[in-house]
Amino acid sequence: MEDHKLKVFCTVAETRSFSKTSEIIHLTQPAVSLQIQALEEKYETKLFDRSSNTVTLTPAGETLYKYAKEILALYASADKAIGKQTGLVKGSLAVGAGSNIGNYLLPSLITEFRNAHPKIKIYLHVSNTKRVVELLNAGNVDIGLVEGDVVRQKMVVKKLLSDELVVIVPLHHPWAKKKEVSVSDIVKEPFIFREAGSGTRQVIEKFLARHGITPHEMNISSILGSTEAIKYAVENGLGVSIISRWAARKEDKYGILRLLNIKEEKIVRDFSLVLHKNSVSSNSLEEFLTYLKSYPYEKLLQ
Repeated sequence: MEDHKLKVFCTVAETRSFSKTSEIIHLTQPAVSLQIQALEEKYETKLFDRSSNTVTLTPAGETLYKYAKEILALYASADKAIGKQTGLVKGSLAVGAGSNIGNYLLPSLITEFRNAHPKIKIYLHVSNTKRVVELLNAGNVDIGLVEGDVVRQKMVVKKLLSDELVVIVPLHHPWAKKKEVSVSDIVKEPFIFREAGSGTRQVIEKFLARHGITPHEMNISSILGSTEAIKYAVENGLGVSIISRWAARKEDKYGILRLLNIKEEKIVRDFSLVLHKNSVSSNSLEEFLTYLKSYPYEKLLQ
């Protein structure tokens, strides 16, 4: 469909990269190139300048980009208006979520939402905060649920709920019988970090900075790309770490890991809803937003 070509075109325009577009929209790079080629043949002009290391819009590309964004917004408005006329809330919804929200909160929530709204299909993309914002900015997800800082220039960011980060240690660790541990103790222990771009890592680095500590002063044993990998590594004695209480609730319940507070202060952050300022919300998105805002999250910790 023509709107699919326009979505691909806008993603390339916004990422300035065919390879990054390929990753975001889950098409091969040759397939992305074919979509752009089809548009260039239609308009009989080049839309991108690929002569340097970066991909930039030509004057014709700039013109098409302006209209493409308007056309895609009109598609969304038409879907919304027809849905209101028929009184039937249906359609699909693409949700981008940070790893903690996507892996430990949304599966239960989406299941319950789908039971109440069976005609709404939800596609969930789980990644780190940086990538979720990229997907949202490129129009490849309708809503972002993130756990880190977001540049607000093109985004509307609203708090969804609070999250507390806790220290996790294996059962055989000397700290396992403690309820809390100090920052000075954490610095000395082998520590497992999340990858750059992770919302959790952002929060930990800010916490350390408040106590005059840089990551270079930490005894970092490894840097891992997922919370699940970190939990498994801690369980097997590779080090200690700091993760979301939401992410550790199963291990806490079944006695797989020990959860400790930090003596100096609680590390509390916000899980946030993120929407693009220029997006048109569909009926399905509005239903999902209402559900998110009224959901009893605390029951998941019980």
